Amino acid sequence: MKEIKYSRTDYQKSELRKKDLHKDPIFFFLEWMKEAIQLNEDANNFVLSTVDNNAKPSSRVLLLRGISKKGFTFYTNYNSQKSKEIAYNPNVCMNFFWPTMERQVRIGGIITKLSKNESVDYFNSRPYASRIGAHSSPQSQEIKSRKFLLQKVDYYKKKYPNDVPLPNNWGGFIVSPEYIEFWQGRSSRLHDRFLYKKKKKNNWTIIRLAP
Repeated sequence: MKEIKYSRTDYQKSELRKKDLHKDPIFFFLEWMKEAIQLNEDANNFVLSTVDNNAKPSSRVLLLRGISKKGFTFYTNYNSQKSKEIAYNPNVCMNFFWPTMERQVRIGGIITKLSKNESVDYFNSRPYASRIGAHSSPQSQEIKSRKFLLQKVDYYKKKYPNDVPLPNNWGGFIVSPEYIEFWQGRSSRLHDRFLYKKKKKNNWTIIRLAP
């Protein structure tokens, strides 16, 4: 097995120039997302980082479910660890990495809950098994065994054989970005990095960062 200290990739596929950028970073993000989707590399996977009331960070991989001028949306259990940390500190960071394109996007901003109507609309679009799962899993809590979880699934399948309502503790969040950084891998670790920083009225300043 190759030692981890010798494992490296020299990124040579592309470059990112200032003239390639769009004045609106969300529009530019959508362009990168479309390319990633075409390459079929789980384009909407991202890492969400939060901080608890002891200033200890935690991260996990989630699925992006919406993009708009207002921000980036995802859905989860409101009793989960991430949701409790969000309630304490609404400053979060998202990170997308698309290795095939040798690209990364970092997004920092303020997170808030979506309306119940928005959460209901999305919840009803999920497969039946996923809706049952949302009721069955006490996310982030200690459980005795997988058998306990499967018993909960059986219980809710009998309770909701057809229509599954939105759980009271489940719904969406939206991250309103304050900065968005686009990273394009380059050879010899001399990567291209451009940072959009939000000003008032959805205007953005763009600066180039050293790799």
